[in-house]
Order: sequence, then structure tokens, then C-alpha cells
Amino acid sequence: MTISTFGGLVGLMGMEHGLGEILQGNIKPNGLMILSWPDSAFFQILGGEPAMTIVPNMLVSGILATLVSLTYLAWVVWLIDYKHSGWVLTILSVLMLLFGGGIFPPIFGGLIAAVAANRRATSIWVGKLFSENVHLVLAKAWPWAFGLGVLSWLTMIPGVPVLNYVFGVENTSLIFIILGCMFGFPGLAELAGIARDARGKTGMVGWISREAPQ
Repeated sequence: MTISTFGGLVGLMGMEHGLGEILQGNIKPNGLMILSWPDSAFFQILGGEPAMTIVPNMLVSGILATLVSLTYLAWVVWLIDYKHSGWVLTILSVLMLLFGGGIFPPIFGGLIAAVAANRRATSIWVGKLFSENVHLVLAKAWPWAFGLGVLSWLTMIPGVPVLNYVFGVENTSLIFIILGCMFGFPGLAELAGIARDARGKTGMVGWISREAPQ
């Protein structure tokens, strides 16, 4: 659930970048680095939403960014249990970066892909590293970490632009704090989710069953 939720948000953010590029129309970008929303007062606080593209046409780049991001969203939500999902999501994250899907969405997407590819190994590592009491605390912390993670993502988009556009709030430090929360809380939620799932298999039996040969 954690991977699918935050992966879905990555896909939506990539599509938002793509939409901005589509609306710029059939024009040539000035270089490798572009702005998805260069003339939007709403996205001014986020620097016009920076991105990069290897496609020499904003319209085509936007369409590709949207399609790749939509594919990422669909895969991470409905096909995440597929054996090679980690590799598929990694490739889609790279394409998202190269086709104008933003800078941070592909970075987050790549991190999620790495987690998806190594979730079993991470589960075993967490089981060995932490004591039973820590597992219990992590399991109980999952709803809070998950909720705060989602809240931090929604605070960045659309929260920060809304605060700036409607109320005139402009605080760079706030953006960096939110960005840190966007990395930190989902990571904690993933660890907590592993602990919660394992304890659902009667305490430490969960860790043993994960480690046993298949």
C-alpha cells in the first residue's frame, strides 16, 4: 500500500509536468533544461516547475511525459507484485526524467523502484536489525508515518502554490522542510509497513517465514 500510494503520487506529479509542456504548444525548448509552467503565477513559488527533456519539441515532450507518467502510475498501483516491477519502474523513472516529467518526480520514482526491487531483502534486514520492541513501535507508527507522508506530498503540490498564490506566503525554508518530509515519512512508512505486515504473521514468526527458503 505504501509503495502504490506514493508511486501513484509520483505518476500524478509527472503528468502535471507533462500537461504544462503540452499547453506550451508546438515550440522548441531553449535547451536541455526547461520549465513546465514558465508563465504560470500559480507555479511561480516552485520556479515554474523545472524539468529536462531530450525531445526538441515541447508538445511532443509533454505528451511523452504524460504517457510515461500514466504508465508508471498504472504499473505501481495495479502491477506492483509483478516479479520484475523494480526494473520496469526504474526504466519508467529514467524515461520520465528524459521526457520532461520533472526532476523530483523521477528521483522519487527511482527510489520507489529500488524499494520495490529489494522489498524482500529489506524485510529480512529489518527483521534482523531491530528488536521485538522496536518492531512493535514501528508497526504502531505506520498509520501516522503514512498519513504524514501523504500530507507532506499534498502540502508541496498543490499546498505550497496555493499558499503563495492565494495568501502570498513565500518561504523557501518551508519548501525545504516539506521536501525533507516527502523523503523521510514515506521511508519510515515503508519500514513501519514491513514491521506491521510481519507482526500480522504472529509476531516474529513473520520474520522467520520471510527468511525461510522458498
